[in-house]
Amino acid sequence: MNLSWVQIFRMGLVQMCLGAIVVLTTSTLNRLMVVELALPAVLPGMLVALHYAIQITRPNWGFLSDTSGNRTRWIIGGMAVLAAGGYLAALGVVVMEDHFAAGLALSIASYALIGLGVGASGTSLLALLATACAPHRRAAAATITWLMMIAGIAVTATTVGHFLDPYTPALLLEIVGTVALGAVLLTTLAIWGIEARLGAQPPTTDARLAFRAGLAEIWAEREARQFTIFVFLSMTAYFMQELILEPYAGLVLGFTPGQSTQLSGAQNGGVFLGMLTVGIAATGLRLGSLRHWVVAGCLGSATALAAITLLGASGAAVAFVPAVVALGFFNGMFAVAAIGAMMALAGQGRSAREGTRMGLWGAAQAIAAGFGGLLGAASVDMMRAVLGEDASAFGTVFAVEAALFVLAALLALRVIDHGRDRGVALVAGE
Repeated sequence: MNLSWVQIFRMGLVQMCLGAIVVLTTSTLNRLMVVELALPAVLPGMLVALHYAIQITRPNWGFLSDTSGNRTRWIIGGMAVLAAGGYLAALGVVVMEDHFAAGLALSIASYALIGLGVGASGTSLLALLATACAPHRRAAAATITWLMMIAGIAVTATTVGHFLDPYTPALLLEIVGTVALGAVLLTTLAIWGIEARLGAQPPTTDARLAFRAGLAEIWAEREARQFTIFVFLSMTAYFMQELILEPYAGLVLGFTPGQSTQLSGAQNGGVFLGMLTVGIAATGLRLGSLRHWVVAGCLGSATALAAITLLGASGAAVAFVPAVVALGFFNGMFAVAAIGAMMALAGQGRSAREGTRMGLWGAAQAIAAGFGGLLGAASVDMMRAVLGEDASAFGTVFAVEAALFVLAALLALRVIDHGRDRGVALVAGE
């Protein structure tokens, strides 16, 4: 029995909950540590990098859900761990105000829980989606769940930003607690009963050996190896601004905590629109190839970063939000086109290794996310110390990020086959 569209939408609600909790750690808590507590940006950068580093264990969570015969408990249990980590991370920021060492220790443990929760819940959800979804619906289902996750990020960031002003520690804990509890409840309601109706059976425990052998085989493939490098480079650029955009708004343009938190919602709203644009134009109107959309997204992101740098130098705060939306739009354009290319490439080379290829590229994305966020935060700290001026320091880092996007665009021209337009059709589920 295969997943229905209603069941796929319910699984997308779980992805939405994942994004809702994670965005609080990468936007709101990050801003509070850097601006309100005057801590170096590298600190939240290292905490976020920790949660991404732990997600390298995603294959292990996938194996456990494969062999346990019950993915639902890993999805709900992982969400509960994620929610606990998110609330404790907010508590850690509050504790840091008076007891830095204790707050830091609590934050480290909290971000570790966040990484474990995302890995367990997210991987098990995608495993259930991949094994129970009809082949002709898999890519469309993946796109739907991705867009719902982005929607969760955008709505949560915007709503939290609205209610967080005027900021108080008690208000922060109340808001984060509400989001965390709501995510667990919604996940339970959304996923409950789906797996039981499907009657899915776990594979044999020999899957681990097959995975190890398959990973070595995939890495030996030149095309898969080059695409892994492209994913790492482009995602490093994608995530470099994640931890510094809100502090930039606060330090350079004078945004309040609520205003800067809403920036994440505006940016991810742009991401959502960019994804929809590619989906409609490429799959509905058949405009352009995957390579065209990836390159356009990368170059557009570089241009938006250049605009953000100039706005900070000139102090033009009014135009900053539209520039951030534009950055999100081109990021979304690049991301969904890259997903299409990934879907197309996953079936190339040695057969029966689609999951292994996706796992390899997922690991590259996770490493790049942690590395990119940490690189951006550490670079800002270093440039602020060297230049002694916030606008120039942040602008220099944004310029480096723009250059990485240009390099990613050039690599995409080489790696992504211009004639492999069937990847576009896969995104539409055809």
